[in-house]
Amino acid sequence: MPKKLIEIAAEIVQNQVSLTPMTTADIAASLRQVFITLQEMRKAEAGGIDIEVTQPAAEEAAETKLSPADSIQNDKVICLECGKEMRQLTQKHLVSHGMDQKEYKRKHGFSMKTSLSAKSLSKARSKAAKKRGLPEKFRQYLEARGQAKAKASKPAAASKPAAAEKVTAGKPKRTRLRKKNAV
Repeated sequence: MPKKLIEIAAEIVQNQVSLTPMTTADIAASLRQVFITLQEMRKAEAGGIDIEVTQPAAEEAAETKLSPADSIQNDKVICLECGKEMRQLTQKHLVSHGMDQKEYKRKHGFSMKTSLSAKSLSKARSKAAKKRGLPEKFRQYLEARGQAKAKASKPAAASKPAAAEKVTAGKPKRTRLRKKNAV
């Protein structure tokens, strides 16, 4: 027994929903559109009429072209390459378009400092960092580093105890071990 058009349309829309998040209004509109298209195809098939093949996706993309500023919204970021909505444009997603973050930002006119994540996600991360005391700790670190540099720049008859004080005042100096080239 052949399937009814509404069942076929429901399966198609169900697959769309499983791949991309859609609101109930989007689902209803998509279901209507798919059903109408299937009806037209059935009528054309029964009457032996050829259907014009158009590319509505290209037309819709041209109509709904987003500006870079509009693509970063409060709860989502819309990829300007494929139109996919997500909370953050990841490196993995951009690789699927054959580019990295720098290339994406250059191509679409973003500042290099612009985060490719939803505004709400950025705010939540900022709030969590402030809750951990990150700004205050960072300010203390900068002050200690400035004091250490000031002590180091003064011409002093510094002895070894002064050098030890300099190391304990700020962060310990990092050293890199280098391999010596074998001759």
